[in-house]
Amino acid sequence: MPDESTAQGEHRPDATMQSQPQFTVDRSNLTPFYANWFQATVTPEELIVDFALNPEHTQQPTQPIKLTHRMVLSLYTAKRLMAGLQYTISRHEHLFGLLETDPQKRLRPGVAPPPPPRQ
Repeated sequence: MPDESTAQGEHRPDATMQSQPQFTVDRSNLTPFYANWFQATVTPEELIVDFALNPEHTQQPTQPIKLTHRMVLSLYTAKRLMAGLQYTISRHEHLFGLLETDPQKRLRPGVAPPPPPRQ
């Protein structure tokens, strides 16, 4: 079902973005995906971001990470995306607390890891 969104995305970090023209967006063919790993490459004109699922959740996986999706953005669009993501993360952290990106700092002392699965 089409709906109204701004040219900058769903979130509006400041008042200047709210004055942007409105566009109708058709999400009928939208396919969501999940990724817990990414790799970014930049050219003079574009940002290329490859996404994957790393099933091992470790710094040094033993199996190759299989890329599943690639997003190519102009650097102008990438900068607008960055602003939108910064705004969204900032709001989330304001409401729920800091998102720690270092897994070692998220470990709780005294909690033992689950045993490996039996085979």
